[in-house]
Amino acid sequence: MEILCTRPGCPRPKNLFADLDDPSTLKSVQQKYCTSCGMPLILGGHYIPVRLLGQGGFGAAYLACDRFSPTLRSCVVKQFQPSGNLNQQQLEIAQNLFEREAIVLENLGNRHEQIPDLYAFFPLIAPNRSSGQQDRFFYLVQEFIDGQTLEEELIDRGQFSEAQIRHLLTEMLKVLKFVHENGSIHRDIKPSNIMRDRNGRLYLLDFGAVKQQAIGSPSSGKSTGIYSMGFAPPEQMAGSQVYPSTDLYALATTCLNLLTGKKPEELYDSYHHGWNWRTHAPQVSDSLAAILDRMLLPTPKDRFQSAQDVLNALERPQSVTKTQLQPSPANPTAAALSTRKPFSLLEVLGSAAFMGFEGALSYIAFTSLLPFPGIALGLWGMCLGGLIYTLYRRGIEGKDLPILAVLTFLLMSIPALRGGLAISVVAIIAVLGGATAIAITAIFRLIYLILSRFF
Repeated sequence: MEILCTRPGCPRPKNLFADLDDPSTLKSVQQKYCTSCGMPLILGGHYIPVRLLGQGGFGAAYLACDRFSPTLRSCVVKQFQPSGNLNQQQLEIAQNLFEREAIVLENLGNRHEQIPDLYAFFPLIAPNRSSGQQDRFFYLVQEFIDGQTLEEELIDRGQFSEAQIRHLLTEMLKVLKFVHENGSIHRDIKPSNIMRDRNGRLYLLDFGAVKQQAIGSPSSGKSTGIYSMGFAPPEQMAGSQVYPSTDLYALATTCLNLLTGKKPEELYDSYHHGWNWRTHAPQVSDSLAAILDRMLLPTPKDRFQSAQDVLNALERPQSVTKTQLQPSPANPTAAALSTRKPFSLLEVLGSAAFMGFEGALSYIAFTSLLPFPGIALGLWGMCLGGLIYTLYRRGIEGKDLPILAVLTFLLMSIPALRGGLAISVVAIIAVLGGATAIAITAIFRLIYLILSRFF
């Protein structure tokens, strides 16, 4: 059997012990030591590390097996061993966070099927051959989830669909409702901390940054400044109090990342201080977009206040309007942040056809009525500008467009307006104008979509 040494910096961490291939020896042996550095290898008397899963600033995670389990049950062993030159205060904070993760997993994981179970938490003191001193390590052992994180899934399979995002939201909101109702705030929700197992079940991972609060109170003090850049809301990055809506913001940011395939910093417009993600996910319905936009509001009190509030919004008919999901208009901050309903592709092309048709007819009318070409072109330009503004403001839309087009064409039956041109010629020119406008609009939209994929 091959065992991996967990001492940081061990020159040869792989150790091979042929005698441990015998199940009776495996269960009866007292201990095995690294042949390179002397580190105890059987952790807590139970757990045998076999593969490194990941490494970070506070330690490493290993896939291990429990030698006293009948099936050599797989588990994850997390080792606390912070890197860098931390002072005593920073080291104590980091150690408290590691211990807090164990406490939260014991309180929550064993009571919720989508949070990993805690198996063990223990220290280990090992002699250091180089320094002649004792090294102190802490280990946390938790349930192994066999699957992929959503970060890995995004890389392998590409952007998520709206149906996948709605499923993700529903599942994670149920977990967050349980977490929040038990006096905790996760504070580090992101795609790499959500895992889907081989049966399709989603799990919330990594409770090392959890903030515990008094149940019934909005918060119990300031945040410790731990967050993942791009996913954390303003109050968390500022080190201020955190709330259940802090997790909702991070969950919405996670959804944007999965919907668009782009990092949060690529979707946030710092100049206008707001999110600009809709152009990268045009297939998303207005109802889901409205929910995500409210979860992403910068002020905590303007967001949904609980996971259940978001679940209720998701369960409403998908035809619900954006206005219904926004905070009360009496709140000036929320009202200022509400956004106009975006134009669909059909609306854009329909408006382009109307503009081309009306532009052609009005050009004929102005040049026929006015003897001065400069004045005629000036008035024609003003007319088109006003028409574009009216369409943008939705002053006319939908069925209004064909009705106005027919009325305008009927006016062109007046000979003075068409300058002696036959009505059939006027019709052909108007139709060509509309078709040209559609073609130009479609080409520019295609160019924009292609460029947005790269920038």
